[in-house]
Amino acid sequence: MLVVAAWLGGLAPVAPAFAQTQPTAAAPANNRIEKIIAAEQGGDIILKLSMAQPLAAIPASFSVASPARIAFDFPDTANGLGRNSQTLNAGDLRSVSIVQVGDRTRLVLNLARVFPYEARIEGKDILITLAAGHFKEAASMTPQASQFAPAAIGQADRHAIRDINFRRGKEGEGRLVVDLSDPNAGIDIRQQGNSLIVDFLKTEVPEQLRRKLDVVDFGTPVSSVLTQTQGGNVRMTVTPRGLWEHNAYQSDNQFVLEVKQVKEDPNKLIQGIGKARFGGEKLSLNFQNIDVRSVLQVIADFTNFNIITSDSVQGNLTLRLKDVPWDQALDIILQARGLDMRKNGNVIWVAPRDELAAREKLDLEAKAQIGDLEPLRTESFQINYHKAKSVAEFLRSKDQTVLSKRGNVVPDERSNKIFVNDVGSRLEEIRRLIAEVDVEVRQVLIEAQIVEATDTFARNLGVRLGFGAKTGGLLGTTNGGVSVYRNTIGGGLAGTGYQAGQISTIPTFQTDALNVNLPASSINAKQAGALSFALWNSAATRFIDLEVSALEADGRGKVVSRPRVMTADKAEAIIEQGSEIPYQTLSGGGLSSPTVSFKKANLSLKVKPQITPDGKVMMAIEVNKDQPRYDQPVAGGNVPIDTKHVKTDVVVENGGTVVIGGIYIQEVGNNTTKIPLLGDIPVLGYLFRNNERKDNKTELLVFISPRIINDQLGLR
Repeated sequence: MLVVAAWLGGLAPVAPAFAQTQPTAAAPANNRIEKIIAAEQGGDIILKLSMAQPLAAIPASFSVASPARIAFDFPDTANGLGRNSQTLNAGDLRSVSIVQVGDRTRLVLNLARVFPYEARIEGKDILITLAAGHFKEAASMTPQASQFAPAAIGQADRHAIRDINFRRGKEGEGRLVVDLSDPNAGIDIRQQGNSLIVDFLKTEVPEQLRRKLDVVDFGTPVSSVLTQTQGGNVRMTVTPRGLWEHNAYQSDNQFVLEVKQVKEDPNKLIQGIGKARFGGEKLSLNFQNIDVRSVLQVIADFTNFNIITSDSVQGNLTLRLKDVPWDQALDIILQARGLDMRKNGNVIWVAPRDELAAREKLDLEAKAQIGDLEPLRTESFQINYHKAKSVAEFLRSKDQTVLSKRGNVVPDERSNKIFVNDVGSRLEEIRRLIAEVDVEVRQVLIEAQIVEATDTFARNLGVRLGFGAKTGGLLGTTNGGVSVYRNTIGGGLAGTGYQAGQISTIPTFQTDALNVNLPASSINAKQAGALSFALWNSAATRFIDLEVSALEADGRGKVVSRPRVMTADKAEAIIEQGSEIPYQTLSGGGLSSPTVSFKKANLSLKVKPQITPDGKVMMAIEVNKDQPRYDQPVAGGNVPIDTKHVKTDVVVENGGTVVIGGIYIQEVGNNTTKIPLLGDIPVLGYLFRNNERKDNKTELLVFISPRIINDQLGLR
């Protein structure tokens, strides 16, 4: 933190004081780093770390020559500073970086050159002294590689690598994960050209792991990882792309190397402050009636930025700021005088807002005039996954702003290319747009499972009762001069063999003259069983016929239908199977001839999937299951159709299953048909009534399972 004071317009700088930050809430670890202060004393640099609790021992450390760094590892310690870096600018000590992984924290000192150093504990503080006067001695003693983990003394001489994996992190970083046989292997890390070299000392690697991994498809800064043996060591060569930074840590037998892309915004004052608006190093300013240009010069000296002020920047101001980030202090000064700034690289241009706006307007008008005069170029673009005509229509639409007013686009359907004639800057925009739009369409396999379960139960009990008497000397009637005994249930008594218990279920009312006719009815086309017998007197002048019929039906069934269809992302698909049922209609009254029409009775699945960015599948689904009832025709011979239909929108995990609909039907009935009064007599009343009971259950469930198709790996 820089402290500057001025009285009565005079500027009296004070020597740089200690840098400090505000403590944050405690982390889950037992200890934490709460404050970092740096100062110069007698040519040496002293760094003071304030801990929440005293340390039992000095933390392990190592140094790196290129770039010049010193690292300290704090076990069971959290980062309580609230940020991952702090700029110090104390002599050759530029800044410190603090990285926390789990309950371990690494403190890295970023130096301009290599120094010998020592650390000691004073209560809750750790004092790190950098001996700047011994630079030459330190340069000769410091190794050229970063010894991430020195080999443990007294452990096994040889170590082994068991497995090597590469993954993509949540923020797009490349993560190389190495499983070791034990945690005591020595590891050196160094940067060589555009590559990162990791050496595992006295380590062996299996033959199947000695290979080059092409990891470009992971979309990380890392393009390849080469593993090979060198003498008794194993060397991994990691090749990143673009601007990057790396971080390494080890947990038990697992070593992890992370390579993260660095994106620098040339218009941003402080890089890497996330969502916070201000994140510069804190300073204090106390001025009375001082010129604005002088204050801007103080900030330029503190930040090492090049600040250019316009000739129209004039006036004085009085301010007192204490422990304020320097970028916030600059913003306060600009607002107080009606100024604004523009940053490009390490140059900041300060001028009144109106002047900046007018200058930018002139620049834009000049660019527009250049665009009107710039020569046109023609370039062809190959369209792979869309139709060239649709892309050309999109570029020519009135709502788009990609083509200039002089631009033109022509599609060629045979080669599926588009030819664009426009200025060079617009061609670059069109190339970027086509690269984002013309991508391979992902596909989804949707499977529907329709399950119909039935559970039926029915019971029916009935009775037929008849009474016969002698007429004209004989019982019954005479047919051709032959006397025949007529049974009131099923025919002639002698002719039908009722003495043997013969069953007859088709009586004739005119000839049999039943007294009670309440037999058990059939169920689902199944005939009821019957038991009949006859009682007569010794003279055969009177007899009683009785038939008892009963039926009990119990059934369970399940019908499973599984339609499945594959379609592209955001493309509707339909699959159906079934038949068309004819039916007759009369359109002009009773005198017109009937017209035959057809109605579909299908099992169909219609779906339109959409893959979400997090890998889920959002679907608009319509499932239809029709069943013609040929056993229940209606008037005119037409066939009714039982229809089951589900239409809904759902979001399902990739490979998951969801129930989108269900219908449960239960039909319970108990019917009794009886002769009044006689049917109510206890016990004997069963001879004068019919009992029917049923309990039918039907359940319908519809399941949907989507799977995203990966061309290289099959089903994901």
